[in-house]
Amino acid sequence: MSVTVDGDKSGSVPDRVRRILRGPRPERVPALVGTACTVIGLVDVAAGVLPRFRASKMHAAAEVLPGTLGPLSAALSLSAGVLLLLLAHGLKRNKRRAWRAAVVLLPLGAAAQLTWRHSVTGAVLSLVLLTLLGVHRDQFAALPDPRSRWRALANFVLMGAGSIALGLVIVSAHPRRVIGSPSLTDRLEHVLYGLFGAEGPVDYAGNTGWTVGYQLGALGMLTALTTIYLAFRPEHPAARLTEDDEARLRDLLAKHGARDSLGHFALRRDKGVVFSPSGKAAVCYRVVSGVMLASGDPIGDVEAWPGAIERFMDEAKAHSWTPAVMGCSETGGQVWTRETGLDALELGDEAIVDVADFSLSGRAMRNVRQMVKRIERNGYTTKVRRVSDLSDGELERVRRAAEDWRGTDTERGFSMALGRIGGPGDGEAVIATAHKEDPGDPTGTHSPYGDLKAIIHFVPWGKDGMSLELMRRDRSADPGMNELLIVAALQNAPRLGIERISLNFAMFRAALARGEKIGAGPVLRMWRGLLVFLSRWFQIESLYKFNAKFQPRWEPRFVVYRKSGDLPRIGFAAMQAEGFVNLSLPRPFSRRRRTAEPHPCGHIVPAQTEHEAHAA
Repeated sequence: MSVTVDGDKSGSVPDRVRRILRGPRPERVPALVGTACTVIGLVDVAAGVLPRFRASKMHAAAEVLPGTLGPLSAALSLSAGVLLLLLAHGLKRNKRRAWRAAVVLLPLGAAAQLTWRHSVTGAVLSLVLLTLLGVHRDQFAALPDPRSRWRALANFVLMGAGSIALGLVIVSAHPRRVIGSPSLTDRLEHVLYGLFGAEGPVDYAGNTGWTVGYQLGALGMLTALTTIYLAFRPEHPAARLTEDDEARLRDLLAKHGARDSLGHFALRRDKGVVFSPSGKAAVCYRVVSGVMLASGDPIGDVEAWPGAIERFMDEAKAHSWTPAVMGCSETGGQVWTRETGLDALELGDEAIVDVADFSLSGRAMRNVRQMVKRIERNGYTTKVRRVSDLSDGELERVRRAAEDWRGTDTERGFSMALGRIGGPGDGEAVIATAHKEDPGDPTGTHSPYGDLKAIIHFVPWGKDGMSLELMRRDRSADPGMNELLIVAALQNAPRLGIERISLNFAMFRAALARGEKIGAGPVLRMWRGLLVFLSRWFQIESLYKFNAKFQPRWEPRFVVYRKSGDLPRIGFAAMQAEGFVNLSLPRPFSRRRRTAEPHPCGHIVPAQTEHEAHAA
């Protein structure tokens, strides 16, 4: 018989009781365990740091134990708590090594709780979590993430800062036992000395000095040991394309490369790849902050896509990575969602210009036409060639200019950026260059770039198309270099056998376009206003307007994700992959670069694009 409880008609009471007795669903266990580990870690840290209550019933029994056992127990409780906090994220991600470490630490923390704090409750909580880990041990089988020894340096900096902050809490946690009134400088000095196992300037009454000293020494030892472990453990580098992988991908692109304008970007050297069992399809990816990020559609025969997608999902499951796809086409999104049960969300639109339909005539192209003519009157000329047609000297000059004109210390781009010019096998790529002779240097010998003023690089899109990869220009060049070179590429495309050109990817283009029309609702206008505000940093609106100058057709692109809660994490990982968020250590001696600024999908859009539009 079904009954209603508080308006819930989902099932009978016995069914609900059975679900409660069965406990949480298996997929929720790691999240539950990770949260519990965080709570118990905080309890262990608090138990080790805060003074114990002398009214404890177990205190009399503890007094007969060796004198150093109490301070050692406090240090052990603190150490176990800190390590459990570090392991909590790994447990949430089903990591096997985190499970093994937690199984060792939990009984140690429980023993320390009983010995130092005399807390039965704290010990029981640790043992309950230990039991839960044992019952669900099969849920924690994920393989390690890619790692490098740079993690050791990051750990030293972060753990060191955390140890100093927690050390100040420890030194100040016994105000009634402190002798005198030490200043903040004295306390900080005491912490620094204590981390290295030495005595500092702060004195305590009774055995409190021993307890504080053991706790500070434990923090220093934890920092040292974790750093040493990370520095000397075997490296597990991130997947990279091997020469064999690249050769197989090029064969697939030669047969099926015309299907997706992003196909050639799969040849980035910082991507890994998984092939279908038949070898007729592949998915390229990069792991960023625990997100297995693919870009574009799978490479190869559409009939073999499901096999490559299955391998991709198996790899994500084996490492407990969050699967995601950035910038796939509508067809790709349909296959991904059908084969995996993932969901898809429209991310933006790709601007594609059909060469046969392009013309500078007409009112719609007046701004571009006037800008190009003005620049040509100023003495600029253009060249559009295959990379294979450039001499070694010209190619080297283009590479050096592209590197020096980059606006950031790191190369940006992932979804629509190749990250190199003129590499082996890239001879079919197209380079458009702008030139202007300097009256004071007619031979170009005084400039490391000669008369070169701007560069646009396209990668192949099948046999009759090409995709824009980067735009770089000299800051001293006249505004409008990018419009000039795009027009030159479109006008020279028939000579090169090019019928279609993919320009930039405009995020949220539809919202921007609809939001400025008459009759747009308040929600759409508010969303557009937010996008315009964010354009101050990410050039969302200016990029859309820049693309719209060339009257392209718009092809929607999608992001594929597992659940809505993963979207913030996927977005953050995508920003890292594109180079907008850099979590690496700062480079204080790296030289500052000038010129262009990159757009959210890897292409470089000049900082003056909006000014150029107004000037036109």
